[in-house]
Amino acid sequence: MGKVLLTPDYIFESSWEVCNKVGGIYTVLSTRAKTLQDAMKDHILFIGPDFWQQKQDDTTEMKDSPYFREDKALFADWQWEAKERGLKLRVGRWTIPGEPIAILVDFKPFFEKKNEIYGWLWEHYQVDSLHAYGDYDEASMFSYAAGLVVESFYKHYLNSKQKVVYHANEWMCGLGALYINNVLPQIGTVFTTHATSIGRSIAGNMKPLYDYLFAYHGDQMADELNMQSKHSIEKQTAWHVDCFTTVSDITANECKELLDKPVDVVLPNGFDDSFVPKAATFTKKRKAARKRLLEVANALLGEMLDDDTLIVSTSGRYEFRNKGIDVFVEAMNRLLRDKDLKKKVLAFIEVPGWVGEPRKDLQERLNQSNQNNQTPLEVPQVTHWLHNMSHDNVLGMLKYYDMHNRKEDQVKVIFLPCYLDGKDGIMNMTYYDVVLGNDLCVYPSYYEPWGYTPLEAIAFKVPCITTDLAGFGLWANKEFGHDGEITDGVKVIHRTDYNYSEVADVIKDTVAEFSGMTKQQVDECRKHAGNLSKKALWSEFIQYYYEAYDIALRKAEERSKN
Repeated sequence: MGKVLLTPDYIFESSWEVCNKVGGIYTVLSTRAKTLQDAMKDHILFIGPDFWQQKQDDTTEMKDSPYFREDKALFADWQWEAKERGLKLRVGRWTIPGEPIAILVDFKPFFEKKNEIYGWLWEHYQVDSLHAYGDYDEASMFSYAAGLVVESFYKHYLNSKQKVVYHANEWMCGLGALYINNVLPQIGTVFTTHATSIGRSIAGNMKPLYDYLFAYHGDQMADELNMQSKHSIEKQTAWHVDCFTTVSDITANECKELLDKPVDVVLPNGFDDSFVPKAATFTKKRKAARKRLLEVANALLGEMLDDDTLIVSTSGRYEFRNKGIDVFVEAMNRLLRDKDLKKKVLAFIEVPGWVGEPRKDLQERLNQSNQNNQTPLEVPQVTHWLHNMSHDNVLGMLKYYDMHNRKEDQVKVIFLPCYLDGKDGIMNMTYYDVVLGNDLCVYPSYYEPWGYTPLEAIAFKVPCITTDLAGFGLWANKEFGHDGEITDGVKVIHRTDYNYSEVADVIKDTVAEFSGMTKQQVDECRKHAGNLSKKALWSEFIQYYYEAYDIALRKAEERSKN
């Protein structure tokens, strides 16, 4: 490893999720930002879409973004010049640890040039945008605008003496990476696919992904699943950037088979533990979370579940099969009849659905000081009404299995179908404050390129169950030197295309085993979980990013010699 890595003087990083909390990529970027900001001192600039403009009559009113604080003095001369040239942007700080610089760009003005932009893309890179639908146009126009932002900033402040990297995340930012590659070849380009669009689609369409991965042809599957445009931009970006990366070995294999391009580096997702409360605060917050979870459950169920109840949960995006929500419900159903279960189990499914409003009847009960409710509320499986009650997958499966949270049931399952942002009307706590209250978290994913939820759980010392189809699960096994057991802090279940039933049984058995552990054994589990999380800090994983930057900068250097 003796060589000295080339390090960038400036990094531009674009993502749909900069200052825009949608999913796991927000967590990747927002927790990594501090580590890079500490090293780069305002020479890392994040570029995201500006959604915070609302037209009212003829005036454009700015709503405040909860994640962005504008600073008109930052690069004021460039801001003025960019606006003169028709770029509508705002510069400020992303309000996360490290407070890095963020540039939000309004991409809507580029829609009128859409056909021209797609024509250029086809001509230079053979990207097929003909079959575009849904979010493809929006993402592409943002990505193009992000490329223009970098070009404008570079020409204003920088020159070929500085080593500059442009890092694009996901297919949504591919167009910008190709634009930079074309107009500013002296910039090294990095592209990270966090999950291939075609792999996610194959898995989401109930097709077996893993056993047949070697036999799938990416382009052919894109035609079959109507994914031509997303697949095309992703594949061409992977082929043309200086450094192509993904987040786990499992997705690296997917890239090789479906995009016909091996990755240059795997960039595992770490996290920053500054949001994990310390000692006394930790205990206090854990107690508060448990108290609230039990209050909500008791009000909904008309029960008196106490603190000895085993609280388990699953969470993540509402991908019923990919995230293993189906197998979680299956396991809880089997646990109802398990003779080895030593405690009552309260299982939460914390997955944002098509949520309508918080239940008024539940709010009323929660507001009563005397909470000795003897009768359950109607539909005691859900905390918020949904717009699609009769077509919801979770509620449908609970109904199919006749899981109605009856008094005599040892296992109660409750669907909490909203973003836990502290303002949902029922829990009124943020996700990180809620996750602390769990005894055990379960994430039995079928398709999970990395897996932030289990990593977050163990950061809060909550032991968890995951699978070896998640990048995180594979990494945990590698760290342990064996398949993770619950006594290690993380139970890693072997999962394939076809062993759904065994996975459900192993989850059931693991929860039952955990329910019989002594306090000392549970404390050991919790300690091991916390220890493993320390090995996944960004301070450990950031080195892989520097490898990627080095590869990109060397290729850019080669280009400028020619």
